[in-house]
Amino acid sequence: MTDPVAKPAGPAQLFDLTGQVALVTGASRGLGWAAAQALAAAGAHVILNGRTPEAVEEKRSLLAGWGFSAEALPFDTGDAKAAEAAFAIIAARHKRLDILYSNTASTVRKPFLELEEGEFQGVLDQSLLAGWRLSRLAAPLMAERHYGRIVFVSSINATIARPSISSYVTAKTALHGLVRGLCADLAPHGITVNALAPGYFLTDGNRPLRTAQPEFQQKISDRTPAGRWGDPASDIGAAALYLVSPAAAYTNGSVLTVDGGLTAQL
Repeated sequence: MTDPVAKPAGPAQLFDLTGQVALVTGASRGLGWAAAQALAAAGAHVILNGRTPEAVEEKRSLLAGWGFSAEALPFDTGDAKAAEAAFAIIAARHKRLDILYSNTASTVRKPFLELEEGEFQGVLDQSLLAGWRLSRLAAPLMAERHYGRIVFVSSINATIARPSISSYVTAKTALHGLVRGLCADLAPHGITVNALAPGYFLTDGNRPLRTAQPEFQQKISDRTPAGRWGDPASDIGAAALYLVSPAAAYTNGSVLTVDGGLTAQL
């Protein structure tokens, strides 16, 4: 039990990741890249993952140029054999993995009546099964040291929906169930499991949608109490850092919503 008269730990200690090894998937752009920067700045050795080797290496070079510790490990998180091979590399190189930041997703924007079964399954595979698989591979490495942080990137679309993304809504809703289930299973091994549920952020991934439907971008800004879309660089990294840090030791099985208040207001 914590000594009630002990000097409280300061932010530098609570959020210090020095010596920890973190795998960040989808780290070459958008919300994954924002999280990777925050973790690296806090002292973690960040393993950057993405499907395009050149893009991942570019981001590794940037982190190294800033004096941070990082390596590139490109592989497709949806490919079971590739994921297993990647974790074998992590185990051989580092003998540990302290943090898994699972930022894997895909979507098919199509009305439900036009959606094919294969398309629906593909979204489930990339947005749900891939994260389960990464956790299954990461957990043994964490359990060996009785310490670990698993964070899934979910979405506010797990609780509110809009037309044409039924497969994505389904996958993200199931992801919240996975968070609770893994929390119950892994807590005895010193591993916490949580999720971030971002609202609408300005990313390369949704740029085509915003370009094709500028009225949609304005609609979201108008509906959000903050009056704008989220900025990955300034609005997501700190939330990710909290969930993977020592400060979040008693935060488990939770979903942290980062949406500018969008889901709090009618």
